[in-house]
Amino acid sequence: MNLAPYIQHTAIEVGLTRDDIVRHCEEAAEYGFNAAMIPASWVPLAAEVLRGTGVAVASALDFPIVGVMTSAGKAAEARAIAEAGADQLDMGVQVGWLRSGMEREFRDDIAGVVAAGIPVKVMLELPLLTPEQRERAVELAMEAGAAYLKNASSGSVEIASPESVSWLAARVRDGVKVKASGGIKSVEQARALLDAGASLLGTSAGISLVKGETADASY
Repeated sequence: MNLAPYIQHTAIEVGLTRDDIVRHCEEAAEYGFNAAMIPASWVPLAAEVLRGTGVAVASALDFPIVGVMTSAGKAAEARAIAEAGADQLDMGVQVGWLRSGMEREFRDDIAGVVAAGIPVKVMLELPLLTPEQRERAVELAMEAGAAYLKNASSGSVEIASPESVSWLAARVRDGVKVKASGGIKSVEQARALLDAGASLLGTSAGISLVKGETADASY
């Protein structure tokens, strides 16, 4: 299996330079990855570098510390990111609101980002939720217009597992897909996640994976 078309090549560490972003985007094009996932501030540059390559520009908001932005701020940032040239957007959710029973606010927070008009991947942070809350998170995210559901924002919340992916895959409908994220660092793990129902893999270890190597670290 060629893993490259499923991988969102991710670079989100602090202090990335212009040269880092250019190199990251060139790698995404060279290896044929699905997208280059980069910080929002670098979206215009990434869009320029990747123009005509077929590789999508992806970014994220309310991340890596999830659930700290206001809904109005998220909606405005989503519009700005889309206008800057992003093709896709991953978003953190208000986990605390869902755990507090604020379901309408949780859904509307996602819907405000979806209104920017580009596909939105919703990081559900499944390990932080009860079984009942997980079910509601899935339903509310789909009601809000999510294009993809993600198990978690990063490996610090959950190492992506076939169990979480298959749980999500069994619940999505109406064309909604699953993206696996968090500590994906081996070919075996990547293939197991795809077999479980993931359509995309978010990882910083993409180059190692397509070379058949196991990475030392990954987010």
